[in-house]
Amino acid sequence: MFDRVAPRYDRTNTVMVAGQDKRWRRATREALTLQPGERCLDLGAGTGVSTAELAGSGADVVGADISLGMLREHDDRQVPLVNADALRLPFADDTFNAVTGTFFIRNVIDPAACLTEILRVLQPGGRMVLCEVSRPVWKPYRAAHGLFVKHVMPRVAARVSSDAEAYRYLAASTLEWPDQAEFADRIVLAGFRKVAWRNLAGGAVALHRGFK
Repeated sequence: MFDRVAPRYDRTNTVMVAGQDKRWRRATREALTLQPGERCLDLGAGTGVSTAELAGSGADVVGADISLGMLREHDDRQVPLVNADALRLPFADDTFNAVTGTFFIRNVIDPAACLTEILRVLQPGGRMVLCEVSRPVWKPYRAAHGLFVKHVMPRVAARVSSDAEAYRYLAASTLEWPDQAEFADRIVLAGFRKVAWRNLAGGAVALHRGFK
């Protein structure tokens, strides 16, 4: 599915969220507090847009994605990208100071196993920051957001994306994803410590952080 949406993926996302995706990527980078010389893994990197944002910190960043179609759309961003399964990462234990991912983990077939794999490749003391869809905290906004995701988003995608059907799945996965507290509990169960989250866009998006 992601191979099919790859040609217009970045543009479609930017249109559907009115350019807020850039702000969310920047917030993810700031939350990671990367330092020059640190090693960071960007999971679900897609075309490398998020990886390039992270590399601006001066850290050594590598992006990984299971979709070859997405990786082929990387547009020579001068960041290393590898084809890899987030459930079987081709990296040794304790490799990275930081691991991150932007709107990717809800698309993994087994998020719990993915969290365990992230923990494995993190160095002791390393941190994870995940930017993912979440639950708006204000009830009227939550209702409006649900209508937008269910009805408006697929129609917009039908006009600007390369595969409108895929965005029906993405809309459904957005509505079915657990809220902030439930996902935080899952991160704790995976073995992370000092787990916390911060809402963006009124809770429609949230940054979750945990430490090894």
